[in-house]
Amino acid sequence: MAGIIYKLTGQRSRGVIASYHQKPSALHVGKTPHRVDIAGLKKAQQRDLITFDGIEYTSRFTIGFEIEKNDLHRGAVREYELLCGFERDGSCGYEAVTHILPLLPATSWRTKVFDMMHKAEKIIDDRFSVSDKRCGGHITLSVQGMSGDELRAKVRKNCGVILALFRKRLNNKYCGANRRMQEGIASVFNSYGQTYDYGRHDNHWKYQLALVKNGSAGYDANGKLLEFRLPSRVQSVKQLMRRYELFYELVNFSVNNPNGSHEAFLKRVRPIILSMYNGDENLTSEVLRLSKHFREFILSGRIHQDIAQYLQ
Repeated sequence: MAGIIYKLTGQRSRGVIASYHQKPSALHVGKTPHRVDIAGLKKAQQRDLITFDGIEYTSRFTIGFEIEKNDLHRGAVREYELLCGFERDGSCGYEAVTHILPLLPATSWRTKVFDMMHKAEKIIDDRFSVSDKRCGGHITLSVQGMSGDELRAKVRKNCGVILALFRKRLNNKYCGANRRMQEGIASVFNSYGQTYDYGRHDNHWKYQLALVKNGSAGYDANGKLLEFRLPSRVQSVKQLMRRYELFYELVNFSVNNPNGSHEAFLKRVRPIILSMYNGDENLTSEVLRLSKHFREFILSGRIHQDIAQYLQ
């Protein structure tokens, strides 16, 4: 009756720090044989968000997080239900990477995902494992039956809010290319190490704002994953949960309500952003205002004076 229970694998490799790109593979934990885990979803939500093969329910949307840290809390490096493993990171120091998680609205299943985040607090929270501005918080999405290019095209028109939230990283050379999220700018150059017009910041083959990829080290225009490289470092469990909620709304609204208005989308994400800013109405309103200008930039290339400083 309890539904799925996430457990440790017992694999030693998941509790040690591996070399760069040598961590264990992530497990797909977005599946459950228990109907109780999707209880509370309306029939339309079950149709839009869940598939069932007669044995297991599978979340159509998945998400994964990379949590970069300068240092990891003493004694905290071990296996966690949330994490596939740890590895060294060239830009920051260390990186913890989650398993492939179900991306869902409020359900008991999502509560279990959040519980795994709390259990990994000593890795996630800056009170224990410190980070600085060199660190990032990449977020990888996938939708069953969609390529990464198709997903990028779907979410693109609603991504002004992502640029607004993380606008201070738009000039970061590791995540600021292809800021308008256009197909064919750089993603078509998919050989590892290949660049297009090298030196032009907006056309880097890898360091794109939202990168289409296929697996741990495969950068491929036909891949099934979309990695948002723009998000800043993760500093707390609460912050990670709010990002989970925000990206659920982004994917769900863009995929399942493609004709919905941008105003309707901003109304849905407003409570999440308000929580991100600890109830500060002024900061929340400013982000939503800038979101509209960034959306216009994404879709048309026009740069409003209020966002010009972030796009230089």
